[in-house]
Amino acid sequence: QEEMSGESVVSAAVPAAATRTTSFKGTSPSSKYVKLNIGGALYYTTMQTLTKQDTMLKAMFSGRMEVLTDSEGWILIDRCGKHFGTILNYLRDGAVPLPESRREIEELLAEAKYYLVQGLVDECQAALQQNKDAYEPFCKVPVITSSKEEQKLIATSNKPAVKLLYNRSNNKYSYTSNSDDNMLKNIELFDKLSLRFNGRVLFIKDVIGDEICCWSFYGQGRKIAEVCCTSIVYATEKKQTKV
Repeated sequence: QEEMSGESVVSAAVPAAATRTTSFKGTSPSSKYVKLNIGGALYYTTMQTLTKQDTMLKAMFSGRMEVLTDSEGWILIDRCGKHFGTILNYLRDGAVPLPESRREIEELLAEAKYYLVQGLVDECQAALQQNKDAYEPFCKVPVITSSKEEQKLIATSNKPAVKLLYNRSNNKYSYTSNSDDNMLKNIELFDKLSLRFNGRVLFIKDVIGDEICCWSFYGQGRKIAEVCCTSIVYATEKKQTKV
């Protein structure tokens, strides 16, 4: 099964034949076709396309570098062939639509760097930076889902850590009149601190713990201090929780 794309043809790989290393010397660059096996993907393209820009491919096919060929004339390049068609289109046209997926742009960037296609390298890097600026959050606050996850976060962080545990449903009694406001004040303080100091401190939220409102402070992977913000008070002969 083969697929035509401009000057190139890509098809399924054939079993490898015996190989040899030679210097490639094309006699008529404008018309000569070249057979390429890129990591098992087969391409036909012209010398004109391969030597149009100053890249590693131009060096390979102008005789400056040795190339590996098999007995059937396929030139072997030990790279993934997934994005080689895009490389050829860029060499041919000087521009190419980039993939939408960040992962695929990163894959294409790796290939462009290998083949020394500097223009495509610049375009991929610019797209990745634009994507990072648009979608990378300035402040990340993980919300833990288990104690094991909490331990791993703290153990692998090279920053001191501050954890706020708040879980209003843990209360066995009624709350005092100001408790809800004070709970919100703790959450607001945590959010303000995380925005201001996120570059130096790892901030963690815990909404599954056994306490109602509790701050924990960590350094070098261990807990240094803890401040519980609740207490039990007696009002009208019944217990209430005060935050």
